[in-house]
Amino acid sequence: MSDRLDVRKTYKLFIGGAFPRSESGRTYEVTSSDGRFLANASKASRKDGRDAVSAARKAFGGWSKRTPYNRGQILYRVAEVLEGRRDQLVAEVRAAEGVSEKQAHTIVDTAVDTWVWYAGWADKLSQVTGNANQVNGPFFNLTSPEPTGVVVIAAPQQSSLLGLAEVLAPVLLSGNTAVVISSFERPLPAITLSEILSTSDVPGGVVNILTGDIAEIGPWLAAHLDVNALDLTGVDDAEVARDLEAEAAINLKRVLRPGTPTEQSLARITPFLEHKTVWHPIGV
Repeated sequence: MSDRLDVRKTYKLFIGGAFPRSESGRTYEVTSSDGRFLANASKASRKDGRDAVSAARKAFGGWSKRTPYNRGQILYRVAEVLEGRRDQLVAEVRAAEGVSEKQAHTIVDTAVDTWVWYAGWADKLSQVTGNANQVNGPFFNLTSPEPTGVVVIAAPQQSSLLGLAEVLAPVLLSGNTAVVISSFERPLPAITLSEILSTSDVPGGVVNILTGDIAEIGPWLAAHLDVNALDLTGVDDAEVARDLEAEAAINLKRVLRPGTPTEQSLARITPFLEHKTVWHPIGV
């Protein structure tokens, strides 16, 4: 029996590849499914949200210009590091979600497999979603996909790790950057993922993770004019979702509504793509 006191952790935000405290100085207690204290987490503010969007926009140019093959390599590296920290992730999922050890192992396995699955799509996306169009004239007409830009993601509230992987990986593979609002009551797997991302060749600012209340910081992000799309998968409150959609209409953001299936699918990738069509004369 040790008399040593526990080192109680206060986890920080993940913005621009760094781990700052919330600008507001606020934190909140994170407890397990049975009410045990686990850690303190930073409670993100409006200013933190603005900083995250700024970091995501700054990173967008470099990330979107990388070759699809290279982005796939980096996403695969995330899966490798997740696999290496599986014991920690299993413990955190068990504590957060109240599942058995076997169920937690299955959840972590599926989360890793999700990153691998989407990594494989990175260099195949343009062949599947692009096209050489038939036209009545002496022209080449080619359509190719391009990333939308900065995407704000409300992560699923109940599925702390797998749900996060299912909404984040498909956004990144096409060249988008992301600002993620993690599960409020179960943020620890998301915080661990941020530590993994910082050591997985993902450039700073490509992913920014905020812990806090979607109802508080969501409206500021939904109305931000430098945000291009909004994924509301993790918004459980219908009134909050409706308000966020209304804010997103200010600059005609793309919006993925609550209740959209999160399973591995091309349909999770295409909502955050634009398509560019180029005409070119034949023989020139």
